[in-house]
Amino acid sequence: MVRKLLHTRYRVEDLEKTVSFYKEVLGLEEVRRHESPRGSKLVFLKTPESEELIEICEYAGSGDVKVGHDITHLAFSVDDMEAFAKHAEAKGYPLSDGPTQSKSGVFAFIDAPEGYEIELIEQQA
Repeated sequence: MVRKLLHTRYRVEDLEKTVSFYKEVLGLEEVRRHESPRGSKLVFLKTPESEELIEICEYAGSGDVKVGHDITHLAFSVDDMEAFAKHAEAKGYPLSDGPTQSKSGVFAFIDAPEGYEIELIEQQA
C-alpha cells in the first residue's frame, strides 16, 4: 500500500517560463533540478507549508503539450485573495475566474503559462 504522496508532475514546453511563474507569482521555492537518464529536464518546487513537491518537466521527445480544458488543476491556499490578485496581475497573470464567495471562503483561478489551471483559496474560519 502507498504511504505518502511525494510529488505531482506537469510537463511543459517552456521550463524556465513556467518555473518563473511558480516562483515569482505563486512564491514557491525551487528545491532541486536535474536531467533524467532519458533527457527530461526536471525542476522540483514546494510551497512553504507543504511536503509534497511539484515536478515541472520539459521533454521534447514526448511531443507537444496539449492541456485539456478543465481536466486538472493545483489548488493553493492564500491569506488574502485581493492582495494576491493585485500581485499576480502586476506580474502579468490576472485572475481568469473569480473571486467567488463560497460557504467556506473565497476562491479564484489563474492560468499558468502553458494553460494549466491554478485554484486559489482564501479559507474563512
